[in-house]
Amino acid sequence: MIDRLLEVRPFNLIAAAICAALLAYAYYSQFVVGLEPCPLCIFQRIAMIALLIVFLAAAALGGGPIRSRVMAGLTGATALTGAGISAWHIRQQNIPGDEWAACGGDLSYMLEVFSFWETLEMAFTGTGDCAEVDWAFLGLSMPAWVGICFLVLGGIGVWANWRAARPPF
Repeated sequence: MIDRLLEVRPFNLIAAAICAALLAYAYYSQFVVGLEPCPLCIFQRIAMIALLIVFLAAAALGGGPIRSRVMAGLTGATALTGAGISAWHIRQQNIPGDEWAACGGDLSYMLEVFSFWETLEMAFTGTGDCAEVDWAFLGLSMPAWVGICFLVLGGIGVWANWRAARPPF
């Protein structure tokens, strides 16, 4: 059991570092390259920050069957939430142009002008900004790659933390 606990802590730290690197690239793309994030991009960043926090908590709290299973569940739920936001963003990018909602501005403008709930509704019903593909690699947009990262990190995180909770046989 101790061996498994010692294995899972470094994994959670490495996964947290990967989340931090993904966030660093998102901020690099925004502040250096000049790609302005749409509201759904911001929500994906928030989900990635939440996943980073879950991995750090899993590394800090470590062991015990109950704790490891709770961390596995939190990792899965957070990663699936982020992947769901990414999937919605990909959907927005792939609907025909005549079906887009009108551009609603960036997230800070929307929060100044509208209530939080109206802003949230507008962000998830899509704006023209969310439908634009400004960056692609190997034919996949940034939300697609972020979604893949959520699924891979979440899947491995659930597996590693759940595995640490099992008694050794």
